[in-house]
Amino acid sequence: MYLLDHIAKLLGFHNLLSFTTLFAEINTDMGNSEVWFVLVLACLMLTFHGLAVLMIAGAFHWIDQKLENKRVYGANFLSYFIAILLIIVSHLIEIVAWSYICVALQVFPTNPQTFYFAGEMYTTVGYGDYTLSQRWRILPIIISFSGIFAVSMSGAALYSMMGALLNRPAQNPKSGAGF
Repeated sequence: MYLLDHIAKLLGFHNLLSFTTLFAEINTDMGNSEVWFVLVLACLMLTFHGLAVLMIAGAFHWIDQKLENKRVYGANFLSYFIAILLIIVSHLIEIVAWSYICVALQVFPTNPQTFYFAGEMYTTVGYGDYTLSQRWRILPIIISFSGIFAVSMSGAALYSMMGALLNRPAQNPKSGAGF
């Protein structure tokens, strides 16, 4: 234990604030109770995104199974392409939703600027140079986390769908296998 205590003192761990003190200071610094509303909206958006991706993946697997049973080869790749498009559309809808939230909260003076901000934060591109008021400095973190988690869910679903397409035994309809 002596070694761990010594290392902790060297690294300055004894100067760290408690979590509650740190949280209280950040909350006071922001001075913005609307952030809690935004956090709840982010959780709701992630829930709806997860449900949408689950429905898209479920529909894909159902269609894929039906097409495979009827020996319709190649059509399942079309259904995969449609699933990709639907997932992209779901992400675009979420960027627009973040834009509406930012417009409602009057984060930026213009709507196009708000849309570009929401898109850059959601995709974590971070290209633009946006100056936020002190009360909204945490907003990019919230939007970025929601985008990261949404893209992760989408990636997992697309990986599952691609696995369903690629993990089939190679069947050649001309060989007579399975007839």
